[in-house]
Amino acid sequence: MPVLVLLPPSETKAEGGEGPPLDLDRLSFPELNPVRRKLADALTDLAGDPEASLAALGLSPRQTDEVSRNARLWSAPTTPALRRYTGVLYDALDITAFPKGALARAQRRLVVASALFGLARADDSIPAYRLSGNTNLPGFATLRTLWKPVLEPALAEVDELIVDLRSGTYAALAKVPGAVTVRVVTEDRQGRRKTVSHHNKAYKGKLAAALAASRAEPSTVDGLARIAAKAGIPVERTGQRELELLTAE
Repeated sequence: MPVLVLLPPSETKAEGGEGPPLDLDRLSFPELNPVRRKLADALTDLAGDPEASLAALGLSPRQTDEVSRNARLWSAPTTPALRRYTGVLYDALDITAFPKGALARAQRRLVVASALFGLARADDSIPAYRLSGNTNLPGFATLRTLWKPVLEPALAEVDELIVDLRSGTYAALAKVPGAVTVRVVTEDRQGRRKTVSHHNKAYKGKLAAALAASRAEPSTVDGLARIAAKAGIPVERTGQRELELLTAE
């Protein structure tokens, strides 16, 4: 059984790209296209009113460039999803350092959970955009209401062992029964563990890189833990489908 690693997106995204404009029919998970189109059209329409866009997206007046990105959704150049998203997790993942074989495995195994696209495989070509998982667009119900009815069935049909590294905001858009979850923790002198916040994304990025690049095809939670350990990432199995990544923070 192959493994699929479900990543959170990032607010920050690389500019530009060399791919043609967005074509939903070329994206993975085509069953998500009706919601993708509805949201993309809503964002471009909303961008016609910059003040309303800033308010709806929770942005400051200094972030009007984000509104301009949304205005160009259907015409802007695209780039593969793993090169579009930036920030702490994606810096730690460092897809640009993958050799050819590891990159091919990463393209099969990595999927980004997106407020706009629902799910985007590593090599799906997408434009820069701004939409967070907790945004409420004018005239729409919550994103969870839009995505849950289509995302949960799409994820239920995935044959791979899913490792869910999504943040809470994106995990709320759709449940993934049977997925392996990972909690990044630190331990005090009394042996008590607490969830890490500051370096959470960096550690998840490193774990995603190890799982994506490995030549092994883990089919169990223990198999995932062995890959992590081989990469020098200390993880412990704490439940049937739960792992804890222990850090020195």
